[in-house]
Amino acid sequence: MDDKMNYYQIARKEWQEFYRNGAAPLTQEELDSIKSFNDQISMQDVQDIYVPLTHLIHLYMKEFESLTVSKGLFLHEYVPVPPFIIGIAGSVAVGKSTTARLLQIILSRTFKRRNVQLITTDGFLYPNKVLEERGIMDRKGFPESYDMEKLIEFLNQVKSGQEEIKAPLYSHNVYDIIDGEFETIQQPDILIVEGINTLQLPANQQIYVSDFFDFSVYVDADSDLIEKWYLDRFGALLDTAFRDPENYYYQYAIGDRKDAFAMAKDVWQSVNLKNLEEYILPTRGRADIILHKTEHHIIDEIFLRKY
Repeated sequence: MDDKMNYYQIARKEWQEFYRNGAAPLTQEELDSIKSFNDQISMQDVQDIYVPLTHLIHLYMKEFESLTVSKGLFLHEYVPVPPFIIGIAGSVAVGKSTTARLLQIILSRTFKRRNVQLITTDGFLYPNKVLEERGIMDRKGFPESYDMEKLIEFLNQVKSGQEEIKAPLYSHNVYDIIDGEFETIQQPDILIVEGINTLQLPANQQIYVSDFFDFSVYVDADSDLIEKWYLDRFGALLDTAFRDPENYYYQYAIGDRKDAFAMAKDVWQSVNLKNLEEYILPTRGRADIILHKTEHHIIDEIFLRKY
């Protein structure tokens, strides 16, 4: 890792010793229900990695709240504490979604009075129709395929405490924005924002998505491993998509499996790997925490930003 000079490099065994006071606040059944198709996360991972991580996030939250109070004292007026926003970034198929859902459960059960909500940036992709009109359907997931102005406006509304905010809804089954359907965010105390583009710096904006984050996590792994997980996940999707003609992967599920995997490998090389190397990986050094994964999605090292 080229940017490791800016981080404390912590082995798993050392990390798990930092905070031993908390028990995993969920069951194996609940963990199984939130993990992604190919993610092999265990209850041991929750105890060793995510319980200490939650404690670290709590330290950041206390500093965040203390600074807000100090601003109020300086201004001689009451300043409400804005929502604490956590960004989670990383490649396609690296396990971001599992990390986000797991953190939502742990944080909401650890801090029972806090309203913890989760949103993915997939909802801020332009609809397929728009991508096709602009001739960038093959660039889906790249920075230009997102409505960054809408995403920034959404985060600004969250931070300003707006009561009810609607965000577009994306379906991985149909591989598109669902017209007329929305997710509603209602004044969260903690908002988790998960997506491949959360730490990126688009050239045409004066304010960035990451400017709204109070803590950020990058889920990392070697690209060869991520490719394997991507193809494993693709195979798992094929195993279920054949039941639903509306599913985006249905056409591949009912066709020749060898041809389907050839297509998936091409998509990985020409789209996902390119996006990772050119736009996602360069943002890794902006994260507060990097969770490094090895075989079987096992987190072997954690990098904590020094400054």
